Amino acid sequence: MYRYDEFDAAIVADRIAEFRDQVERRLSGALSEDQFKPLRLMNGLYLQLHAYMLRVAIPYGTLNSRQMEKLAHIARTYDRGYGHFTTRQNIQFNWIKLIDAPDVLDELAEVEMHCIQTSGNCIRNVTADHFAAAAADEVDDPCIWSEIIRQWSSFHPEFSFLPRKFKIAVTGAENDRAAVQVHDIGLHARRGGDGGIVFTVYVGGGQGRTPIVAPAIKHGLPAGELLSYLEAVLRVYNRHGRRDNLYKSRIKILVAALGAEEFARQVEAEWASAPKASINLPEAEHARIRAYFAAPQFKTLKPVNREYESAQATDPEFARWASSNVHAHKTPGYAIVTISLKPIGGIPGDATAEQMDAVAALARAHSFDEIRVSHEQNLVLPHVELGALHEVWRALRAHGLGTPNAGLISDIIACPGLDYCDLANARSIPIAQAISARFADLERQAHIGELKIKISGCINACGHHHVGHIGILGVDKQGEEFYQILLGGRGDENARLGKITGKGLPAEDVPDAIARVVEAYLALRRDAGERFIDAYERLGPRPFEAALHEARAGVLA
Repeated sequence: MYRYDEFDAAIVADRIAEFRDQVERRLSGALSEDQFKPLRLMNGLYLQLHAYMLRVAIPYGTLNSRQMEKLAHIARTYDRGYGHFTTRQNIQFNWIKLIDAPDVLDELAEVEMHCIQTSGNCIRNVTADHFAAAAADEVDDPCIWSEIIRQWSSFHPEFSFLPRKFKIAVTGAENDRAAVQVHDIGLHARRGGDGGIVFTVYVGGGQGRTPIVAPAIKHGLPAGELLSYLEAVLRVYNRHGRRDNLYKSRIKILVAALGAEEFARQVEAEWASAPKASINLPEAEHARIRAYFAAPQFKTLKPVNREYESAQATDPEFARWASSNVHAHKTPGYAIVTISLKPIGGIPGDATAEQMDAVAALARAHSFDEIRVSHEQNLVLPHVELGALHEVWRALRAHGLGTPNAGLISDIIACPGLDYCDLANARSIPIAQAISARFADLERQAHIGELKIKISGCINACGHHHVGHIGILGVDKQGEEFYQILLGGRGDENARLGKITGKGLPAEDVPDAIARVVEAYLALRRDAGERFIDAYERLGPRPFEAALHEARAGVLA
C-alpha cells in the first residue's frame, strides 16, 4: 500500500495548522458559522443533527493495522467508542467536539491519514474493488490506478470547485465489486488485444434524486493515457455543468442532457487538444507507484489445506461462516475473508474500538498487515492462509465479528438516516435492524442465498437503495415516516436500477412485506442455485409485486 513521501506529510501538516487557526477563530466568535462552514467542510467536518461528524479518508478502502489502531484510539478518546464505516470506504465519527477536531487531525497524520476531500465540490475519496490484488478473477490491481488518480486529483486547481461533488470508482476484475456504473466516472480495467491494460470508461452514473446507470463513452482506453482522458472529461463537465441549480449540477444530468454520444464527442475534442505529455503519468512514476503495491511474499502452499477441510467437517458453525465469508484467492493456499459488520439486529457498518483493535491484530498476524473497507460496509482481510482460517474465525467470533452472512439477506447496507443525518427524511438503522431480526435464523439465510438489501433514509441514496436487489427508501409524508420498496436493482457489471413498487409502507409493515417477497422467490425459483436477482429477471416484477402488497390488498378487500 502507498506510503507518504515528504510532500504528502508537509501538505497534511500545513493543512492541519491552518484548520487549527480556523477552529480557534470560530470558537472565539471571530468567524460566524456561515463563514466557518466551507472551511470545516474542506477538512471533512460536518455539523449533523446532534453533533459534529468527522469523515476520515481511507483511499480505495485500504489501511494497515497501525492505522486501524489509531481509528480505535480516536473512537475511545474523542468519540463514544465506535466508528461508522461507509459506502465510500471511509469511516465517520459521529460525536466529535469542535475543539478536539484539530487534535484528531494531528493524530490521523501520525499514521498517514487525513480528511481532505471527503467533502465539498471536489473529487472525493476514490474507491476500488475491496478484493483488489487478491481476487482470482482480477486483471490488474485497481488500487494502483486509484492511487494515481488520487495523486492527480488532490488539490488539482481546476477541479477543486466543481459544479458538484464528484465520485470515481475503479475495478480490475471481470466481476464488478466496486459498482463503477453508478459513479460519476467508473473505470473497468481489462486486457487489450496486445495484452496491455485498457479501460472501459463509464461517465454520468449516480443515484440520488435522478438515478442513472452510466453509459460507456470510451472503450479500450490505453492505461498510459488515462489521466489526460479523465482531465478532458472533467474539463467538459467544469465548462458546462449547472452551477445555477443544485438539483441539476451533477455530471449525470449533463451527460443525459447532451446525450452520451455528444458528450463523448466533446470529450474527444477536448482530449485531442490537451497537452497529453504533460498530463499523463511518466512510466518511471507509474513504476514507482506500482512498486508500493507489490504482492506480499506469499508462501508456496497447496491449494487444499487438510486442517481447513477438517475444521469445516467437524465444526458446523465454522463451515457455515466459511461458506459465506471466505472467498477464493488468486494465490494457492490463501483466502479472502469478509468480516461482517452486520451482526443480527446490529447497526450496519458500526465497529467498536475494541473490534477495530481486534481486526488490526488479526491483520498483523494473518493478512500481511492489510485491511480493506468494502463499499458494502464490511471489513476484509485480503490474504489469509487457509490453515489459519479456523483461528481467525474464533478470534472474530469472540469479538462479535463472526456473523456468517456476507452477501446474505441480513448483510444490509444502510445509511445513518434520521438518527444522525440532518438531510434524512426517515430512519434507516431501525429498519435494517428489524429486517435483520426478522431473518435471524442463519440456516434460513443460507437457504435463501445471495440477496442484497440496501436502505436509504432520503433521496440522496447514501444507502445505494436504487441498486439493491431489494431497495428501501425512507420518505416523509406529513410528518410520518414511510418506506418505498424497490425491486430488481443491481450494482455489479450488469448494473440496473430497481423499480418502485407502489405506495410507501409504514415502518412496522416493512419486515413482513420483505418476508412475503422472499417467500414468493423461494416458491418460484428453479432450484437452490438460482439467486433472487436471477429469478426476478427471469419472471419479471409481477409475482414479487403481488407478494409485496398482498396484505394491503387483503385489508382493502
